[in-house]
Amino acid sequence: MIRATATATEMQNNFGKYLNMVINGNEVVVTKNGREVGRFIPKDTAVSYLTDSLTGILKENYHIEQEKDASLRRKYEIAD
Repeated sequence: MIRATATATEMQNNFGKYLNMVINGNEVVVTKNGREVGRFIPKDTAVSYLTDSLTGILKENYHIEQEKDASLRRKYEIAD
């Protein structure tokens, strides 16, 4: 998976380009004033992210604040 970064203005002016990137399984991080404000991700990734979160919560197999962040960061390669 490729992770691209685009400013809000770039995203607005080139939406088709970034939409095609997401359709092809990539992720686009959207920034505003140098700060990440959102992510444009494929639907399957979003569904997987939510399913993983809910599964862990329902099984009560971790502390939500500590383990959820660590697990999801590993899975989705989120950097600090």
